[in-house]
Amino acid sequence: MTASADTTTRVRNAVTGAGLLAGNANVIMQLARPGVGYGVVESRVESGQLFRHPVKRTRTTLAYIAVATMGTARERELFRRGVNRAHAQVRSTDSSPVAYNAFDPDLQLWVAACLYKGFEDLHLLFFGEPDAETAEAFYRDAAVLGTTLQVPPEVWPSDRAAFERYWTESLDRIAIDDTVREYLLDVTMLAWLPRPLSVLFGRFNKFVTAGFLPERFREEMHLPWTARDQRRFDRSMAVIGAIVRHLPPVLRHFPYNLVLWDLRRRIRTGRPLV
Repeated sequence: MTASADTTTRVRNAVTGAGLLAGNANVIMQLARPGVGYGVVESRVESGQLFRHPVKRTRTTLAYIAVATMGTARERELFRRGVNRAHAQVRSTDSSPVAYNAFDPDLQLWVAACLYKGFEDLHLLFFGEPDAETAEAFYRDAAVLGTTLQVPPEVWPSDRAAFERYWTESLDRIAIDDTVREYLLDVTMLAWLPRPLSVLFGRFNKFVTAGFLPERFREEMHLPWTARDQRRFDRSMAVIGAIVRHLPPVLRHFPYNLVLWDLRRRIRTGRPLV
């Protein structure tokens, strides 16, 4: 399966700044696979360390989503090359508790699947449930979330039914141990930000993150969630969704459009993309 050669309109329309609220939950979902979790926790890529280089790491993550969903085929290829150079350093050692390699297509497929699942949930939350034809087209376009990494197009599940089977089966392979959980809790509490900001916004981010997480992942993270929490979360998202639907595209897509502009500037001037 391949996505359109240039832009992917349906997926692009689902890229909203408000969707950043779900970003932390999606990171947890990705790192719930031990190979991905330890690949991040043990990563030797200095520039990719969130706690040492939060601005650069955040910019790279946003750039990946921006170029995958809003960029051209050439831009995706250039970004993929940059990711490949960084990922060449991400592999397990003899002391690693699990074996991993950033070029493992199975792990890359899991990461891409988590991203798609997040986009699907955000689209449902902010724009409502699409009809079957639109949902399938949205899914086909979302293949770029994987192929912009190292996922071969033929590995992406053929349709939404195949994806749901893959997703259900993959849930049996997630496990978050104390080491990865501690790292993810620090990320969730925004410990990578200056302390005044982490203290001010950390608890809210933890609440929103728990709200976006499927129950299985909440259990792995030991995050409690009550019916009252769910009602509060639903009310908050209803308000945010109403705002998102009425924003003009230039504001709805911020900051991804800004990050894509910066990426294109980097391409023109020959600066590193990752």
